[in-house]
Amino acid sequence: MAANEEHGWKFAQCFGDKGDSDDVTDADIISTVEFDHTGDYLATGDKGGRVVLFERNESKKGVEYRFHTEFQSHEAEFDYLKSLEIEEKINKIKWCKRQNAAHFLLSANDKTIKLWKVFEKSLKLVSESNLGDGPQPPSAGLRLPRMTHQDTIVAAVPRRVYANAHTYHINSISINSDSETYISSDDLRINLWNLDISDQSFNIVDIKPANMEELTEVITSAEFHPQQCNLFMYSSSKGTIKLCDMRQSALCDQYAKVFEEPEDQANRSFFSEIIQSVSDIKFSHDGRYILSRDYLTLKLWDINMDNRPVQTINIHDQLRSKLCDLYENDCIFDKFECVVSGDDQHLMTGSYNNNFHIYDREGKSDVTLQADKSAFKAKRLGSAKNKLAMNRGMMGGDDTTDFNKKILHTSWHPRENTIAVAATNNLFIFTDKQ
Repeated sequence: MAANEEHGWKFAQCFGDKGDSDDVTDADIISTVEFDHTGDYLATGDKGGRVVLFERNESKKGVEYRFHTEFQSHEAEFDYLKSLEIEEKINKIKWCKRQNAAHFLLSANDKTIKLWKVFEKSLKLVSESNLGDGPQPPSAGLRLPRMTHQDTIVAAVPRRVYANAHTYHINSISINSDSETYISSDDLRINLWNLDISDQSFNIVDIKPANMEELTEVITSAEFHPQQCNLFMYSSSKGTIKLCDMRQSALCDQYAKVFEEPEDQANRSFFSEIIQSVSDIKFSHDGRYILSRDYLTLKLWDINMDNRPVQTINIHDQLRSKLCDLYENDCIFDKFECVVSGDDQHLMTGSYNNNFHIYDREGKSDVTLQADKSAFKAKRLGSAKNKLAMNRGMMGGDDTTDFNKKILHTSWHPRENTIAVAATNNLFIFTDKQ
């Protein structure tokens, strides 16, 4: 599929370091991006344990996102029992559906999940005088100081801390459509939580073998069905996706369906098991399709057909001949996310060179965009060069690939064609105004 140069996607905004400095601290690297259910708010988490929220604003100049608030979600910890340092890095953020004026969101690092309440708080100060204008009668007695509104700030407070339930690193969290429960998954287990109960969870998937030497696969991602609160799925390093029904048994070791494609023996190699590992899975919003991403491909599955995907897209097939080099520099273990557009008609995932791809569900178009600092220059130079810069460096050949620049984390606005893309420590926002 050739890149469609007549696309309507435009670079809109960028948050982060706009300069040419390459001195990016590890703590500033964005590790997750997530729109809320309305699209009016956008959250990012970084390796330094911080969560930053942005708010959508409409003005005469148009629609833009502005900084809303920032807070420290997780701190680095030390597990003395295992002599293990626990990073503060935010692995996932999930917004709860809004019930009132306050926002609630879950954030997770490797071991701990926190429920945050974000709300506007009125700052009041003691007024200097409450004597009034006229003279006060002797019977007025003791005059109490009066509080007056001084300012409004955005506050973030942790309401729940869900800890000590995961032995291995948490790789995903997903809130159920009932808005009461959520799941969290690590390499070998998936736990079910009630949002209101932080000291108890139910283990609903456990693939840990009796003898760890017999371990053949790990869980890589998990997600609830968007409409049916009893269904969830999880993916594995063996390239399978398992759909589970919580009504069948307390421990979901019997799957309703297993989505798996037979391996092409012609492409079998030492690296096959690594590149077939599924790094991310997403349900379409109508719950009919499953989108999965492995190292080289993006696959779309019909939930009613588990033997093969209805669509397979080769993201960077030209890298198949460079797997040995990619293994040596660890890039073969990069975990790219995937996302479905709000109308379920488009699919998006990231690549190298800070490129990311948008496909239509029919497989007829492939738009390749680049989240790079050239976008700033292009916007200043005008729309013609903007389009040129955005289509620059689109994986034309292996020699041009910069493996240090990669788009791992993306999110799509739920109601319109606006996307958020994390590139190192920068957050790029693109819009399609066609």
